[in-house]
Amino acid sequence: MAKAKKSKMAGVIRYPEEVLRPVKGYLMSKLSGLQRRKKELVKEDPFSDTSRLNDNAAIDTDAAERVGHMQVSAIKQVADRSIIQIRKALSMIKVGKYGVCENCGKMIDTDRLMVMPETTLCVECERKREK
Repeated sequence: MAKAKKSKMAGVIRYPEEVLRPVKGYLMSKLSGLQRRKKELVKEDPFSDTSRLNDNAAIDTDAAERVGHMQVSAIKQVADRSIIQIRKALSMIKVGKYGVCENCGKMIDTDRLMVMPETTLCVECERKREK
């Protein structure tokens, strides 16, 4: 007789809809704010100004533009990562697995979810990932 596979979802408690509704609203709001911020960053990027192509600017001006571009790029990268994480959390809500660690299948501590509602990893798995 074959042994039954142990599910990662065994022993997991699902959050009720009335608990998830404000979390989903917060995540959606944060997502739209990040998307708006990314659009603003395009305007702030010195490299997006096409008039600079014909400009024979001084070396220090060019260096300042490069630094500005690097700063904008770094902020965009952080925003992109946050957007991905929020979308993952929203999909976890949609499929009924919100609050479950996507790595080990254990419940994520509610204190952690209160601080970082977009998290999809428990503290232990997050520590392992950061190493």
